[in-house]
Amino acid sequence: MKADKTNRAADKPSPIKFLLGQTVITPTAMEKLLPHDVAQAVTRHAQGDWGDCGAEDKAENNFSLDKHLRLFSVYHDSRGTKFLVITEADRSATTVLLPEDY
Repeated sequence: MKADKTNRAADKPSPIKFLLGQTVITPTAMEKLLPHDVAQAVTRHAQGDWGDCGAEDKAENNFSLDKHLRLFSVYHDSRGTKFLVITEADRSATTVLLPEDY
């Protein structure tokens, strides 16, 4: 048998880029979103994957990382529902919410 030569580094998860603080979710988001989709989005957010933000917002988040400014991501759940993940500038809290909760 041949040895498997796939690149295992590509399978490795990205490191966490910042602390989330207390993670909370609004009642509306909790009612409408699937827990797995929320967990996956929060993990991506902490890894610096800003989801469906526009290029300008992604650049702002990358600038804000080491300056301890607010971080803002946009995701869609498996049913297509748009939601936001926002980490406060002081990294004390991260909130999952729907656009109408903002």
